[in-house]
Amino acid sequence: MCPAPAPARLPAKGGGTRVDTDGREALGRSRGGLTCKVHLLADDRARPLVWLTSPGQRGDNPMLVPVLEKLRIGRRGPGRPRSRPDRLRGDKAYSSRDTRAYLRRRHIKATIAQPDDQREHRRRRGRAGGRPPAFDKAQYRRRSAAERCVSKWKQFRAVARRYDKRDYIFNGTLTVTAIAIWLRDTVQEPSETT
Repeated sequence: MCPAPAPARLPAKGGGTRVDTDGREALGRSRGGLTCKVHLLADDRARPLVWLTSPGQRGDNPMLVPVLEKLRIGRRGPGRPRSRPDRLRGDKAYSSRDTRAYLRRRHIKATIAQPDDQREHRRRRGRAGGRPPAFDKAQYRRRSAAERCVSKWKQFRAVARRYDKRDYIFNGTLTVTAIAIWLRDTVQEPSETT
């Protein structure tokens, strides 16, 4: 006599677990599980200005343009808000020809380190490789403001762990924590006191 086959397991009531494959909920799958990435612009005092979320496996460079288009900085006097920063400091992930051309078109000064493979490729091409992009080491050192902003955000457990399933709820959590970061840093700059 052969044993009876095991009964088939039915999926959960909601149809089983589904992974957000198209990125609507900014959840991505990796070897560590579900992941999320927050792309942000921060000011020099490590306060968040603009952010977008995406699945963890999505690259940084394709998200730069949507983040910059979301930027609106209010002026002190009358007038419409500024839509571009004075300078953008980015790591090697943002060093592509298209990104640099976009920033030049918008008249945004860029301080972005160039990866070794791009530098070596340009050297191999000789004169046809063109001249290297301008790079200011003193400005690049100030790029740590974005890293400090992420560190401030991760002091909040709800941001560091992302308990929220839905992207709009997680964005609300990011907004509340950004407000808390701005309220903690209420010291006025010397130029603002006059």
